Amino acid sequence: MPDYPVSEIRFADANGSSIAYMVYGDGPVTICAVPPAAQNIELAWGSPVLRRLFDRYARFSRQVVFDKRGTGMSDRRLDIPELDERVDELKAVMDDAGVERAWIHGLSEGGPMAIMFAATYPERVEGLILEGTAASLSTDERREMLRDPAALAAARERWLAYVERWGTPDSMSVAMYAPSLLDDAEFVAWWPRYERHAASRDALMALFEMNGRMDARGVLHRVDCPILILHRCDESIVPVEQARETRDLFEEVGADVTLVELEGADHYPFAGDFEANVAAIERFTTGTVTSRPAPREHRVELVTLGRFEVRVDGEVVPTSAWGSRRARTLLKRLIAARGWPVTRDELIELLWPDEFSDRLSARLSVQLSAVRRILHGGVIADRQTVRLDLDAVDLDLDRWMDLGDDDAIVDGFGGDFLPDDRYDDWSGSTRDELRSRFVEAAHRVAGRALDNGEPGRAESISRSVIEGDPFDELAHRYLVAALAAAGRHGDARAAHDAYAAAMVELGVEPATIDEMIG
Repeated sequence: MPDYPVSEIRFADANGSSIAYMVYGDGPVTICAVPPAAQNIELAWGSPVLRRLFDRYARFSRQVVFDKRGTGMSDRRLDIPELDERVDELKAVMDDAGVERAWIHGLSEGGPMAIMFAATYPERVEGLILEGTAASLSTDERREMLRDPAALAAARERWLAYVERWGTPDSMSVAMYAPSLLDDAEFVAWWPRYERHAASRDALMALFEMNGRMDARGVLHRVDCPILILHRCDESIVPVEQARETRDLFEEVGADVTLVELEGADHYPFAGDFEANVAAIERFTTGTVTSRPAPREHRVELVTLGRFEVRVDGEVVPTSAWGSRRARTLLKRLIAARGWPVTRDELIELLWPDEFSDRLSARLSVQLSAVRRILHGGVIADRQTVRLDLDAVDLDLDRWMDLGDDDAIVDGFGGDFLPDDRYDDWSGSTRDELRSRFVEAAHRVAGRALDNGEPGRAESISRSVIEGDPFDELAHRYLVAALAAAGRHGDARAAHDAYAAAMVELGVEPATIDEMIG
């Protein structure tokens, strides 16, 4: 047994999926490890090789480790999530473990996810550690090459050859990812069993295909914490050139980034001489680092009636904070759905209507990160759909829809839903529903106001209805009657003239002013 605390396996809920995690070590800093493609956090303790690394981490840190969805002991359904959804797996684990803020350690495939998390939830991140990874796991040149059907078919054949040997004595993983361990017969014999418990072959194939789309370069400018990049110079899985490119891209946006290049050809961090890697992490996390404010709960208000406005803790979020118009449009579309899921395909078509690219999914992840960052969460996503988390935001139209009193409905109506987007098809049904509810209540309130000798209120309400619909005959009748009741006969005649013109335009015979007043 280790001489440091090791928790039992626990399970966090991430939007309906169970994410297995555990906590070990009792050092002064907390590090949340974002795992590579596939692992099993329980079975990993059965290898003396992996235990050596765990023991070393535990000397100076408290480690929070988890199995990503589709792998290990987490939800093993094959709907492997997209990059932006994986971000909320880490958030769910941190919330369940009671970790407010931590150092985020992205390993291999976990690198883009760690970057996306730091860009999306900056208040939860002390610093970012990227080991054996890059902001994009593929290159633009390779993506362009894979547009060719023959090249894509050849790549899938190579993936299939790897997958077919997964979990068998012929597994290729040790030779490819940890060549220094090939002479360790005990480890080589143990590894295939570990693979079988880490991921199914079907899940592995899905992960391979998804890795090519993982690209967090679009959010680097929003990472405002210290960054440490560790990379072994001779590994081939993620060439060191990609780590250098990531360093350069961070530097271009003014980030506090350090790249440490290390000797060795192993991709897995537990293989080879890992002391230099771990020592660099220990210095990075336990040294003097600029203090960051503790995270806190935020009140997020979404104003959509009469205008679009997002307020966080009472302060309006300026347009410049969004980074792009697309992020605002994305949020508006989710608001219009009022908590119901919107497919990723529909969102991509909305944001990039005339573009056809295999990178649009990654671009959507970038925009979702921007929305989550502004809302401090507020979005729930799976592989197919995205929806607004109504429990995390205060949406004005939902509060207004909960009103049951006619006067409250009329007085609380701030104007049409997202008026700047009135010509977009996706906003029409919500706008029509809200306008219809307001008009029905306004008719009743205006009528009662006339009966109760309140012509001023009847006039105000009728004008607001006519402003939205100049052909609303009942509102015109109430307006003319209200003006006449107030003794403003000239205004009443002018209002009747406007009413008559509207009716003629509709082909309807207008009532006389006497008929309307009487």
